[in-house]
Amino acid sequence: MNINYNEKEQNFQTEVRSFLQKKLPKDLSEKVNSGAELAKEDVEQWHAILNEKGWLANHWPEAYGGTNWTPVERHIFEEECCFASAPRTLPFGINMLGPVLLAFGSEQQKQHYLPRLLDGTDWWSQGFSEPGAGSDLASLKTKAVAKDGYYIINGQKTWTTLGQHANWIFCLVRTSNEGKPQTGISFLLIDLDTPGIEMRPIKLLDGSVEVNEVFFEDVKVPMENLVGEENKGWDYAKYLLTYERTNIAGVGASLHGLNQLKLKAARIKVGDKTLADDHNFSREIAKIEIELEAMKIMNLKVLAATQEGAAPGLESSMLKIKGTEIQQSINHLTRQMFGPYAACAIDLENGLLAEEFDLNYALLSSQSARASAKYFNYRKLSIFGGSNEIQKSIIAKHQLNF
Repeated sequence: MNINYNEKEQNFQTEVRSFLQKKLPKDLSEKVNSGAELAKEDVEQWHAILNEKGWLANHWPEAYGGTNWTPVERHIFEEECCFASAPRTLPFGINMLGPVLLAFGSEQQKQHYLPRLLDGTDWWSQGFSEPGAGSDLASLKTKAVAKDGYYIINGQKTWTTLGQHANWIFCLVRTSNEGKPQTGISFLLIDLDTPGIEMRPIKLLDGSVEVNEVFFEDVKVPMENLVGEENKGWDYAKYLLTYERTNIAGVGASLHGLNQLKLKAARIKVGDKTLADDHNFSREIAKIEIELEAMKIMNLKVLAATQEGAAPGLESSMLKIKGTEIQQSINHLTRQMFGPYAACAIDLENGLLAEEFDLNYALLSSQSARASAKYFNYRKLSIFGGSNEIQKSIIAKHQLNF
């Protein structure tokens, strides 16, 4: 089901397309479209372009540098950015910490940190998961002890995405062992240049470094870096995670990925027809397309709720489950599309494979070799942000009242 935009929304869509045509660097768009890994400078460049336009934090209040966009306009913007192969906004600062500070931070914290998020002064990372405390986040053990105006931090965080680029990290720390585990957690902002912090990279199967583990040994953090109230961090984390899970759904990214899949399938020959004409393959595409259209409408409902000041509830868990499943299905079909040539390492020197597929050599060499790597990497989507199994339990407990 396609959305019928009114005249104002159509004009906005035209404005966004014009902006992307003029301001999105071609080399950056080509890098995103090919599936290549973005460097820190690439992300910072795009953030700066959006910030100059005033569109970086489009879900923040105008008073703090946001826009006054409606949910539909925000949907249009994300969709058009994905279709133009623009980089996605790095979520940790703008989409995760920003809403928490706006909802629970002091005015001093808002005035200090929010402008630095917008202008790129600070690159934030997320310190939630620990060894033994992943989806069961309430089991975290990193301890913060108040002393002489500081919190003294000791412990370890893991799976810190892009932490090697960050200069700040927002962390959940244990400030009390009394009562339920959830009631003794606080939300702290920590400067990564503070003595006693060590960032260690975790090398992935493909040799890349995307995640890290962080060690804290007697790290002194000023008490004014506490967000909200002490021992209320679990509530703030749940608020943040609803935004993270909604963002993980990646409606725009899936729309773009499905579109690319259909275009490539129409060019790959199977006998005297194309892969797009294959009944089984086209049936799988149609199944994904139906689920994606339904998720698009649900995403708009969640955006409408947040526009009124409400944090997403169970809907964020539903979006996270379905969104990650759809992205994984698209990657699965993409890998299948290239057949045996989707291996992570493949010799394409003579270009004969391109002739067999009726594809140009550049397309095959740049994308088939990445298909399996992306497929395996994106298995993580149904795990981080709270595993899909945990999200299903959350939904069941709420609906069945147990």
